[in-house]
Amino acid sequence: MAWVLLVVAGLLEVGWSVGMKYTDGFTRLVPSLFTGAGIVASMLLLSYAARSLPIGTAYGVWVGIGAAGAAVVGMVVLGEPATAARIFFVCLLLVAVVGLKATSGH
Repeated sequence: MAWVLLVVAGLLEVGWSVGMKYTDGFTRLVPSLFTGAGIVASMLLLSYAARSLPIGTAYGVWVGIGAAGAAVVGMVVLGEPATAARIFFVCLLLVAVVGLKATSGH
């Protein structure tokens, strides 16, 4: 169950990190509320997952999912450059996330 919570927390991190683009420096109310709620929910789920997972693994996976997901959303949805180098490094992030999971002992 901790891994499910951690993946959901990572996906919420993608949501709030992309959501910050729409807050206009937290001056727009509705996007700011959704972004803030996403931050809180993501960190709560991370903290629940960290009860039974090693913190280094949990935090690393959470950050990896968030960083890779935000980069992919940026390229696919927001029109950011999708160069071979960017795609390669996103893949490296995903390899690192899988490696952390595989070596966590859980």
